[in-house]
Amino acid sequence: MGRRRRRQPDPADAARALPEAIAALSRTLPAAPSPEIFRRAKFDRPEAAPALWRLLFHVLSPLSADSASVSFTLEAQVRWVKSVLHSQGYPRLALVQLQDDGSQGGRELLLALAWLLARGPLPERLLTQSHVRLGDEMPVCECEALASPGPPAPRVEAEGSVDIRHLQWLMGKLQLRWRNLMAGQQEQCALLGKIHSYTRGCHSDRSLGHLSVTETELLRDPEGGRQLLQRLETENARLEAALEWRHRELVFWRWMDTVLDTCPLEASPPTFLPRIPEPGAGAAGLPVRELQALQEELQALQEELRKAVEARRAAWQAAVGGHGPEWRAARRALQVAVAQDLAALQWAWEQGKGQARPHGPRRLVRTEARVPGRLGLWATEATEALRAREACLEAMLHQLQGQCRQELARLVGVRPGLIWVPPPAR
Repeated sequence: MGRRRRRQPDPADAARALPEAIAALSRTLPAAPSPEIFRRAKFDRPEAAPALWRLLFHVLSPLSADSASVSFTLEAQVRWVKSVLHSQGYPRLALVQLQDDGSQGGRELLLALAWLLARGPLPERLLTQSHVRLGDEMPVCECEALASPGPPAPRVEAEGSVDIRHLQWLMGKLQLRWRNLMAGQQEQCALLGKIHSYTRGCHSDRSLGHLSVTETELLRDPEGGRQLLQRLETENARLEAALEWRHRELVFWRWMDTVLDTCPLEASPPTFLPRIPEPGAGAAGLPVRELQALQEELQALQEELRKAVEARRAAWQAAVGGHGPEWRAARRALQVAVAQDLAALQWAWEQGKGQARPHGPRRLVRTEARVPGRLGLWATEATEALRAREACLEAMLHQLQGQCRQELARLVGVRPGLIWVPPPAR
């Protein structure tokens, strides 16, 4: 028997695969730009820039896609996107140097979007934020930093005089809005309790026992069911697009290599590495051997990068090891911050007895007694998690207050005629 001839890829299929992959990605993102926008952005066409600026604004904004762009002009969105990408460590300086009118930078914006995609499961995170909530949910998450705000920020001298009265006015305005927010939250909880109490026994699912706000609204206005059905259909379409994107993701990354080839190099050009799925996940329809070979290659590159970083770190420590007391003080402050973070993590682990902390949104269900074998998070457990979080925030507050007192003491030493009366300790 003769050897089987390996089927060569059809150029027509490859030409169709890229627009289909980009279209699937677009359907998972807010503001859904067309594949033509991506093609024009590769060649840095100016007509592609406004759409990509708006896309990045919706992707990075914590607000919903409908309310995020209501009160923001394109220029304000551009400045906000630059600030957020810089705070997240985006390495390319060419994006910051773009004009704020949003009329240029299509290729740089395409690189920024690819950088966000390479950092983590961006479509899944956006789908989680915008999913249709049929029940009354409460977010419970313990994934943020626990105790320390990190090393102290470098001092920045203010340009000109600072009006203390204006700062006091801003602080009072902030406290007033905080009180209004707390009052609104308390009123919302009271109304939720009334709805759950009045609709007890009306739900078809006996494990729930009562209706949610959305379900109660459907009883009051049945025509709203059509809008809810449209929202659910839209969400299902985005979920299907996310699955299709995962199967065609590798095509997009190969195309991004060609985009990088057309970009001027900087000191640290971004590298886009697709996530390697677990064996058996069936990602992108690739054979297991090809996935294993790709994974071994990436692991070898990672090991080479680790050795290069260690050599750079050793050279840097040898170069700056003889500097003055400022560098040693900054290093001690960093070591203290890291030690506080580790102590907070250890305390949280001991308090939870090694169990996983609650994470993600949980549906609020009113019940009188514990049902044996029922999964969920009880109010007492949520209260314990919130109290643990409150203790961590109190530790952060005390540390920041100590830093402020040290800074005030330093300023008093600069001006010998100034008398400092410290505020009473809380």
